[in-house]
Amino acid sequence: MNLDLIIQNILNPPILFFFLGMLAVFLKSDLSIPQPLPKFFSLYLLIAIGLHGGYELSKSGLTFDVIKALLLAVFMAILVPIYSFFILKIKLDVHNAIAVAATYGSISAVTFITGITYLQSLGVEYGGYMVAAMTLMESPAIIIALVFVAIFSKKDGNHDEEKKANWQEILREAFLNPSVFLLMGALLIGMLTGEKGWTSMEPLFGALFKGMLAFFLLDMGLVAAKRIYELKKLGSFLIFFAILMPIFNASIAMALAYFFGLSKGDAFLLALLSGSASYIAVPAAMRLSVPEANPSIYLPLSLAITFPFNISLGIPLYYFVINNLWS
Repeated sequence: MNLDLIIQNILNPPILFFFLGMLAVFLKSDLSIPQPLPKFFSLYLLIAIGLHGGYELSKSGLTFDVIKALLLAVFMAILVPIYSFFILKIKLDVHNAIAVAATYGSISAVTFITGITYLQSLGVEYGGYMVAAMTLMESPAIIIALVFVAIFSKKDGNHDEEKKANWQEILREAFLNPSVFLLMGALLIGMLTGEKGWTSMEPLFGALFKGMLAFFLLDMGLVAAKRIYELKKLGSFLIFFAILMPIFNASIAMALAYFFGLSKGDAFLLALLSGSASYIAVPAAMRLSVPEANPSIYLPLSLAITFPFNISLGIPLYYFVINNLWS
């Protein structure tokens, strides 16, 4: 892989702020970002990417290429948690295998946003509808986790009424969790208001985007570094899984994108989404739907290993492969 791509990605200011946050924890600095600012940064990024994606979608319309990309995204979101579960079941019990598989079957919005920033720095075009693809990829893993719990887990003494209530709550969480709801709402607003709407919002949600991303990644660096100390509880199998599975998932996405003729930018974002892992929406849902699973397994894997790997090395790696395949 071209070393220049890695250097160019790591020397991106928001990425450097992520590692600055990690360094602060390792050096035992008192640096912190007070609540509720991290939540505000999350809301800002979701609105910004949703609005811009909706604006881009309003320009392109719902074409065959758009539908093709969305269907591939949903296919990957269904496929990844299924085969991940059976791989994980080799070493883990059913509940933990389900939770980790769901975590890796879903996506990281921040990884996606960082990937978009990388494409923009290279001047590579991508479809705004990939924001819709990202949103569609967030929930299927939660649904599959529920199905696997029903199939593989024996729940003695549970009443049908309780099971029904639990399903209703989890399905509500899957489709109406804050990140999905806000992204879809911002995407719809961007589509309805088009160029005029984006032009009026661009000074806040366009010009300030990288600065807000830097703040958010600084906080993510602080959080990820604190989770690293939990990795000593995990075996080598899970640590290798957290690095190799994203590469494997991204490779399948690249092959499908190449076969179905997606553009370079869209193929990269599909691969990046497929190779990412959720550390917000799915862990919250797993606490509710699979309480037997241990959060100190699935959360550090996604947040302390896969997320730093993807934003530092995964992004240039996936782009390098795609750039060579598409040239």
